[in-house]
Amino acid sequence: MTVEHVEIRPGAYADSVALLQVSRDVAATPGVTAAQVAMATELNVEVLQGMGFTLPAASPNDMVVAVRLDDESALPAALAAVDAALAAARKGSSGGEVTAPPRTTGSALRRAGGDLALVSVPGASALVEAMDALDAGVDVMIFSDNVPVEQELAMKRIARDRGLLVMGPDCGTAVVGGVGLGFANTVSPGSVGIVAASGTGCQQILALLDAAGVGVAAALGVGGRDLSAAIGGISTTTALDRLDADPSVEQVVVVSKPPAAEVAAAVEKYAAGLTTPVRFALLGAGQPDLTTQVEALLGDLGVAVPAWPTWGTPAVRSASGGTALRGLFVGGTLCDEAMLLAAETLGPIRSNIPLSPELALDSSLLEPGHLMIDFGDDGLTRGRAHPMIDPTLRLEHLAKVAADPETAVIVMDVVLGHGAEDDPAAGLAPAIAAARAIRDVPVVVACVGTSADPQGLARQAEALAAAGAEVHLSNAAATRRAIALATGGAR
Repeated sequence: MTVEHVEIRPGAYADSVALLQVSRDVAATPGVTAAQVAMATELNVEVLQGMGFTLPAASPNDMVVAVRLDDESALPAALAAVDAALAAARKGSSGGEVTAPPRTTGSALRRAGGDLALVSVPGASALVEAMDALDAGVDVMIFSDNVPVEQELAMKRIARDRGLLVMGPDCGTAVVGGVGLGFANTVSPGSVGIVAASGTGCQQILALLDAAGVGVAAALGVGGRDLSAAIGGISTTTALDRLDADPSVEQVVVVSKPPAAEVAAAVEKYAAGLTTPVRFALLGAGQPDLTTQVEALLGDLGVAVPAWPTWGTPAVRSASGGTALRGLFVGGTLCDEAMLLAAETLGPIRSNIPLSPELALDSSLLEPGHLMIDFGDDGLTRGRAHPMIDPTLRLEHLAKVAADPETAVIVMDVVLGHGAEDDPAAGLAPAIAAARAIRDVPVVVACVGTSADPQGLARQAEALAAAGAEVHLSNAAATRRAIALATGGAR
């Protein structure tokens, strides 16, 4: 007889990524048919109710432990598994138990010191924690997404007035003081400073510079909306000032997904008054792609442009038909770059992050014609981990687009670095092989990373190539190959 157990643990907290692993560990316990351990946020409550659990009243500061079992006799073992998994998640890097955690960001800063706070909580709670850090007089990196734009503007105005920097919200990548934060890649120290209104755009530049033997002094993420009309580049100008004052920085590059034209112009004018030269890699119609901009940056530095790495046998257009290009991305900026390049040749590209509103996809994410999907967009990460951590949704969609007779070629990205999946190719390579077995559809992959990344760039790329993908370090190069295949090249 099926048994359901739901309990509320008031005031208990663990971050969403840790609880994702806890839920998986508990679900693997003998006798457990379903398990979800999560903070009782509105979205998580909806997920739990969708799983069929009946929940008592709870606040977002409470933890919900919900398990469904084959038999009541399995309950003690299931609850023991919950406690063991939570204890493991709370262990420090040395393996020892952590002392009772501070209750506020401010108290944590008073206990440990430091000059930067990293906020990674549900977006609805990020404002309180970030303001606590700013009140303590430190910069803040907000990893959280789904933060209202009016809250972002308020935080950034306050930070500017106090001489502080807000990195984010939705700041996925940074390198500060030689330490990579978020999904940062492992790179050597050097003389280039990066200001990034784009996490995966920053990672593409880090990867290409590393392949060219060029190191990075700092990469300051500012959040994907910073160069929008609503925010006006507040954190971008602060970050430029920081890098301009750093004697180790000899060249700065600003990277962004398509910005508001008037904001981009104002920031470029501001940068012209700095001592350190600044190059702008701003995506947009008619603008150079990120690889082209990195090649120009290498020219500024007097460094020869290398042959960008590729792996695998060149893809061949399938004889099974299809005319549509389908892009499945975890990086929003990489998706933007691919859409901009493809639109020049193929015309309109439908997307959940469209270049113009009339090209928006519906919730099915499957419509006729050319499609590119950003699985890391806020709309697809509510209640679930980012696809660089949990690729389930993209892997499911890969099978769908491979089976669609309209699909001529699939282009994807794999983004390596700290914080990302330990071994993304372990799940993606078999999925690519299975997709190609459906209709022999060609798959082209941009594998963005460095040789020193925990996952190993060459190991990941070779595994994907062995599954039948054509793999590139450059997202722009991968996209151009996919476009050529979609239009009948390399048959």
